[in-house]
Amino acid sequence: MSSLLETLQSPTDLRRLSRSQLPQVADEVRQCVLDNVSKTGGHLSSNLGTVELTVALHYVFNTPEDRIVWDVGHQTYPHKILTGRRERMPSLRQFNGLSGFPRRDESEYDTFGVGHSSTSISAALGMALAARQKGESRHAIAVIGDGAMTAGMAFEALNHAGVEDCKLLVVLNDNDMSISPPVGALNRYLAQLMSGRFYAAAKEGAKQVLKAAPPLFELAKRFEEHAKGMVVPATLFEKFGFNYIGPIDGHDLESLIPTLENLKHLDGPQFLHVVTKKGQGYKLAEADPVAYHGPGKFDPAVGIVPPATPPKTTFTQVFGQWLCDMAQQDERLVGITPAMREGSGMVAFHKQFPKRYYDVGIAEQHAVTLAAGLACEGIKPVVAIYSTFLQRAYDQLIHDVALQNLPVVFALDRAGLVGADGATHAGAYDISFIRCIPNMSLACPADERECRQLLSTAYAQNHPVAVRYPRGAGVGAQPLADLEGLPFGKGEVRRAGRMTAILAFGSLLYPALQAAEALDATVVNMRWAKPLDIPLLAQVASEHEQIVTVEEGAIMGGAGSAVMEALQAMGLVRPVLQLGLRDEFIEHGDPAKLLVLQGLDAAGIEASVRQRWPL
Repeated sequence: MSSLLETLQSPTDLRRLSRSQLPQVADEVRQCVLDNVSKTGGHLSSNLGTVELTVALHYVFNTPEDRIVWDVGHQTYPHKILTGRRERMPSLRQFNGLSGFPRRDESEYDTFGVGHSSTSISAALGMALAARQKGESRHAIAVIGDGAMTAGMAFEALNHAGVEDCKLLVVLNDNDMSISPPVGALNRYLAQLMSGRFYAAAKEGAKQVLKAAPPLFELAKRFEEHAKGMVVPATLFEKFGFNYIGPIDGHDLESLIPTLENLKHLDGPQFLHVVTKKGQGYKLAEADPVAYHGPGKFDPAVGIVPPATPPKTTFTQVFGQWLCDMAQQDERLVGITPAMREGSGMVAFHKQFPKRYYDVGIAEQHAVTLAAGLACEGIKPVVAIYSTFLQRAYDQLIHDVALQNLPVVFALDRAGLVGADGATHAGAYDISFIRCIPNMSLACPADERECRQLLSTAYAQNHPVAVRYPRGAGVGAQPLADLEGLPFGKGEVRRAGRMTAILAFGSLLYPALQAAEALDATVVNMRWAKPLDIPLLAQVASEHEQIVTVEEGAIMGGAGSAVMEALQAMGLVRPVLQLGLRDEFIEHGDPAKLLVLQGLDAAGIEASVRQRWPL
């Protein structure tokens, strides 16, 4: 059988095919996803689950004139394959290659950049309203996962969209519920019937007639809700003002296409509920969609194989072990995560302390205020959250936690660069946005041992403290078994030198130590971005002619800025060279290479110092 996929350069080519050819296209897209992700690593289960839905959307709608907004963006590999980027898939998530998420500057078909979740309905509604204002007849489609529907922002958008008369379609990609009970021949027929023009016209006509007799109108309304309730989930979305259709099988093109074609011709906001299966079509991913959510490279014929030599212990694993150990010692401890149990290292804690574990879904704002409420009652909450996702709860961090000076610990995973996930997931800003908040403290452990120790220090405080640590492993410093902390707000001199003092914040201590050997510089492990160790800083400044600050975070407003402010306040005038992440969004690529490009490896630090102060 000749390949159809190789003949498709754009969705225009796809729309020239007959419907009978689409299952072959779907099979070839699925194989293309599997072949490429197995070589590059990336998100697999979610993309295998959206193949037929992607084919159907591009077949029915006139993309890119009709706008599709994906949510979350990691389910868009089939979309990229069908929109002219199939040949570039081997570069997926590689430096200067295809992004793992939609990007407006990558393709006209990527209508909205999506890295975080729950933004699609707001963005698509904005596009639909813009079309209405400009007199353009085009559709806006938001494809949102059931996980993303847990966030308040999605419901804020639904609440607004329901009162607007515009061409908006929300597609709920539900890959969590069982597909068998609600989906079948009868449900397919009912979905197509309820999405058809005749049903919509009859419903509207009956509504106008019965409004003259309010008791009959209310009776008919209740009967319709009861009838729908027998074959679909609750009519929650109709309460928002949407015409709700589904659920239908998201892998059945014979169901998807006619339903989408019917919805395309209806007025007002429409809501289509499709049920898909993560890992669809690849048995290993179907059996364990979590393991295959974001695998590294693997052989599709064999599946994921554990490495022959155990990998280094990661910072995430250090946190997970510390959490279990501290919970064993203190029954007040609870752990909170916004839908990142595996990513934040909380699987063991969940199993050991299920009644003290709270996964609130993709709802970062709620997670932080929930922690504040628990802290008000004497509970000791630990919020495990990626640095980039804490940005979404900044108001709650200030108003609900810091303003009330509540003892909440924030374990900030993925601080600094994150590699293949790119700019949307980089934890570049936490030092800058935390250190300006009164009552907040921020620790920056240099290695795995310090990470455990500083988590204990943070937990012992009676005010909010964040501990930031990078993705992956550090230098392999073995954590101690006990739960003893380090002195609060105190750093240490790790190397004594002449003239130049390098103040390192976090894991960049180690490249700073390497650079210092060539420079004969003093190196200080600062450990805390807030509070700074002022006595140590004053001593170092008085003994050296120039100071260098090094951090894996934004230079603007970061730890280096804090050092300069402190020196100025003490009246100590010293030239300061700030090294960190430049004022730019840093794209995806190998983390080590990205650090080199930012000048934050040992050679880069040495070169920057020599350029500023030639010897």
